[in-house]
Amino acid sequence: MKVAFIGLGTMGVGMSLNILKAGHEVTVHNRTREKEEAVAKEGARRAESPQAAAEGAEIIITIVSDTPDVEAVVLGTNGIIHGAAQGAILIDMSTISPAATRQMAEKLGEKGIKMLDAPVSGGSEGAQNGTLAIMVGGDTADFEKALPILEAMGKTITHVGPIGAGQITKAINQIIISGTYLTMAEGLSLGMKAGLDMPKVIEAISGGAASSWILHNRALNVVKNTYPLGFRVKLHHKDLGIALDAARELKVTLPATALVAQIENGLIAKGYGDDDISAIGRAIREQSGLE
Repeated sequence: MKVAFIGLGTMGVGMSLNILKAGHEVTVHNRTREKEEAVAKEGARRAESPQAAAEGAEIIITIVSDTPDVEAVVLGTNGIIHGAAQGAILIDMSTISPAATRQMAEKLGEKGIKMLDAPVSGGSEGAQNGTLAIMVGGDTADFEKALPILEAMGKTITHVGPIGAGQITKAINQIIISGTYLTMAEGLSLGMKAGLDMPKVIEAISGGAASSWILHNRALNVVKNTYPLGFRVKLHHKDLGIALDAARELKVTLPATALVAQIENGLIAKGYGDDDISAIGRAIREQSGLE
């Protein structure tokens, strides 16, 4: 299939390379143009704008930072809407506002362009390895047509409902992992203050009910107090803002999520916004006298 891929950040490079490896024809565009080079070396074409990338593409993928960025790429000057053909499918894999997603889908639909919202979970490792969890909202027929492309990037691909449902599902994901990161940091800080052998503690609890991807892959970050990038604190903080907005609209109480958002506010203010989200552990360590 002919695929346009727009957004080559921490996630996008690995995702686009996996589409190439699956045998599809890929055209890429990124606002910072030099980031296109790694994918171009593997056989992708480069386009000067989202509009140019979308021309002739059957599937158009976007994965950029926030709602205004997606709106600019899709609807703005030289945006996808001006280049995509009728019947093309836009798959937005960013994490953005569900309401904005539905509005963009409506505007694209007026031009005969289909849309799926398909945010992802699994971090940079999942993007590189093609093992992402992908939660998809949109029309069933569009989902089925796009499935071969989604399968090149992900391991768990679920059609969760109509347009916007993918973004709500991603908000649920971000709410749950925020609590896991926080309670992991609390538990590990207790063990460190008690003077325990923390690798052995992690081994012990990893085989029981406390086991999780986060514990297996991020616990040692907290123990070592080093937070190499997997998923940025500032991006997760943005995601929690989306979740809290949705909760206010639906009148749902999210006390733990609001607490994590405030902790992340403090980390960002101290210059740790580009650390991995496990840097929540930095805040708990500091408050526990482990710094």
